[in-house]
Amino acid sequence: MTWTVEDAPWWTRAVVYQVYPRSFADSDGDGIGDLRGVLDHVDHLEALGVDVVWLSPIYPSPQDDNGYDISDYQDVDPVFGTLADLDALVEALHARGMRLVLDLVVNHTSDEHPWFVESRSSADSPKRDWYWWRPPRHGMAAGQPGAEPTNWRSFFSGPAWELDEATGEYYLHLFSRKQPDLNWENPEVRQAVYAMMRWWLDRGVDGFRMDVINLVSKDPALPDGPVHDGVLGDGSAAYTNGPRIHEFLAEMHREVFAGRSDRLLTVGEMPGVTVEHARLFTDPARAEVDMVFQFEHVGLDHGPGGKFDVRPLRLRDLKASFGRWQAELADVGWNSLYWNNHDQPRIVSRFGDDGRYRRESATMLATVLHLHRGTPYVYQGEELGMTNAGFTSFDDYRDIESLRHVAEARAYGYASDAELLAGLAAMSRDNARTPVQWDASRHAGFTTGTPWLPVTPNHVDVNAARERADERSVFHHYRRLIELRHTDPVVALGDFTMLLPEHEHVYAFTRSLDGDTLLVLGSFSGEPQEVQVDGAAGSAPVLGNYADDAPPDADGRVRLRPWEAQVRRLRR
Repeated sequence: MTWTVEDAPWWTRAVVYQVYPRSFADSDGDGIGDLRGVLDHVDHLEALGVDVVWLSPIYPSPQDDNGYDISDYQDVDPVFGTLADLDALVEALHARGMRLVLDLVVNHTSDEHPWFVESRSSADSPKRDWYWWRPPRHGMAAGQPGAEPTNWRSFFSGPAWELDEATGEYYLHLFSRKQPDLNWENPEVRQAVYAMMRWWLDRGVDGFRMDVINLVSKDPALPDGPVHDGVLGDGSAAYTNGPRIHEFLAEMHREVFAGRSDRLLTVGEMPGVTVEHARLFTDPARAEVDMVFQFEHVGLDHGPGGKFDVRPLRLRDLKASFGRWQAELADVGWNSLYWNNHDQPRIVSRFGDDGRYRRESATMLATVLHLHRGTPYVYQGEELGMTNAGFTSFDDYRDIESLRHVAEARAYGYASDAELLAGLAAMSRDNARTPVQWDASRHAGFTTGTPWLPVTPNHVDVNAARERADERSVFHHYRRLIELRHTDPVVALGDFTMLLPEHEHVYAFTRSLDGDTLLVLGSFSGEPQEVQVDGAAGSAPVLGNYADDAPPDADGRVRLRPWEAQVRRLRR
């Protein structure tokens, strides 16, 4: 979207920090992070300079999927604290000029939510149609193999339908069987959701990150999907960016955000979203959401067997993907920028070097991402250069997706245990969920008790206390990147031009606004690189991740050290 410095929304200059409360900081010694733990570290967030804190779910939940199975939308789970604690956090953040965004999970509820308890109580329940219920496949008996209403596979392995013995019908769950999908075709469901959202905004919350929001519209015919292997099919064509999704989001905006959207942030997590759909979702004239989370770039290292079948990243593919999203959302809409979140492994282990060049590669990756056009998101611990967990045993893992993958792979003989462990070590969601490393003490200062998930052993060297004491650390590089976005309009609003698209090791681009141009270079290699960049000669250093930011040679050839990042201002 083409905005001027004067009329651009506040979030074009903002950086969002995601807190996964279970793993952030534990204030009461039960081994599980909580809201008081977040409150204890608000000063850390202020020192980093972020503008928005996004909380992963803190609602009451049976915790089948770590809180993404919600049993009450308008309260706080006792494991995380109380509504009063949340109010205190809102107040503390607002006092420091920061906003609070909550996770909105309304594609599904927990099967223990009162809505679903009522819905499954009887086929004649007034809330029966609040969820997707269907009889067995025609001519088959309930419980018979293959009798599910469709052949859809769940995201968490196995069929996407669960039989309710009492009524003899199946309910749809795209995720865990304890996460039944809400039926957004029912206007009562939508109005109940909107009322809940308004309740939170009235309480002082500043917006929502909307979990898998582009899956809420399903084709009511619920057609079978194509079968790629085995007996279960891919039903995504019937529920990804479904037939009424834009209608629903526009209605949500009218019912919830209209009249107060200038202070809010709305971002839709959208698996399978295309650039073409994203232009519609984020076009301000359509009033749907401010930006979307897309997954294209975090699927580039997936092999034919899916996310746990890991392949090396080809930098040309990353540049092609990011470059396309930058170009297509240049004149309408807006990008979100992220490497990490609670569902993705640590970026320094994934696309960088988490050993010898941990600091250099972590800061290079940050530089390349934050200098793109869009709103950057920092996931807790990313600003410290935290790495993957390094688990070596299946017993170390807690993530339902990982455990169900192992069970299914063993049942069907897809992979050996060694291959499964390698896949989990690289891609399990638990890599992002290990406790934040605050200091070098036992359990990294996260808890005085036993942490719910083991602390990564390298916390002795990689921790917030050590990072904040070192001006050349990952933390302070993130702080400088955030400050640059706040103070330099070209970072927030400048045009994007990709350079060297075919180079296998160097990521290069420019950002330009009103005659001011920044050159950004990042080496994705542990070996020195040399590239020719027009206009580089005589450029002025703005930011780099090495202590000495030497200018390029006079002939315009730029020499980059291992995992080096450079931001330079070109001469007018």
